[in-house]
Amino acid sequence: MDREQEEMQFLGFFGIYVESYKIIIAWRKIFSQISLALILPLSFIFLAHMEVSALLFSKIHHHEYQLRGTPDGTQKHDKLSDLVSSEMAILWLFRLAYFTCFLILSLLSTAAVVYTIASIYTARPVTFRKVMSVVPKVWKRLMVTFLCTFVTYFLYNAVAVLLIILWAFTVGDTDAAAAVLIIIFILYAIGFIYLTIIWQLASVVSVLEDSYGFKAMIKSKNLIKGKMWIAIVIFFKLNFAMVAIQILFEILVVHGGESVSVAGRVGFGILCLLLLLKLFLFGLVIQTVIYFVCKSYHHENIDKSTLSDHLEVYLGEYVPLKAKDVQLEQVHV
Repeated sequence: MDREQEEMQFLGFFGIYVESYKIIIAWRKIFSQISLALILPLSFIFLAHMEVSALLFSKIHHHEYQLRGTPDGTQKHDKLSDLVSSEMAILWLFRLAYFTCFLILSLLSTAAVVYTIASIYTARPVTFRKVMSVVPKVWKRLMVTFLCTFVTYFLYNAVAVLLIILWAFTVGDTDAAAAVLIIIFILYAIGFIYLTIIWQLASVVSVLEDSYGFKAMIKSKNLIKGKMWIAIVIFFKLNFAMVAIQILFEILVVHGGESVSVAGRVGFGILCLLLLLKLFLFGLVIQTVIYFVCKSYHHENIDKSTLSDHLEVYLGEYVPLKAKDVQLEQVHV
């Protein structure tokens, strides 16, 4: 990061993209190693989940179709019923295993990228071995933040369900029912995106500051003020690119069938894997750059020496920083 901290606040959409690209190119060796060790497996299981889920769904639908045409009480009906139940159980167990692996790799990747960029910012020597030794300790803080975010999402969705129930019992049969329901869904989507952006920035805060869990979320909420529209636009662009890769993978690989040769499906699968890998890496770097942009926008100085000391703590047994040691101090201008 060759920009002064005071200049970061003036970065717009393209400025953030360019700064992120420069960081990746300048330190491509370490980011390539992180990508191969963490982000590549993350991308692989993301795409593999789509392929395996499609195969399991296909089997379930086929056996359910046979079950509907089989008379009740027959031995064949009982066997098909047991088979469908076992396949549904396998599907849910697979989804649980996928979610667990995806979450772990996602948090580990976040920890590795954020720590690396912070080390670059403080001019600390950074190697792949050092990053991998630090990642498990940073991951613990990220997990606490994720669990707090999960609780927030759960409560948010619970309120949304209550609103839908209230809608059904009050205006569900009126002429304005459809309009009210659309408004509820729009407000729900806005809140969901807002929470997601807060969580992403809170993940960076959890690594670089003496805050994690709900404290990191509150800090993130305060930081994002004034830069929310930039964060929202970047969020939509990155997610649009991810959806595009998913659609490409589903059309050409998952549902390619006879229209695409085996070699073609393998080639398109590798292409989607590489695109997703680059997108995940780029998104994590952007996430960290946005943190520095927000800090600069609010005139909060990041003392490099104290931040360096904070990063140094991860190399030994982690000890929470005291309030006086926090590296972030307000600069009045």
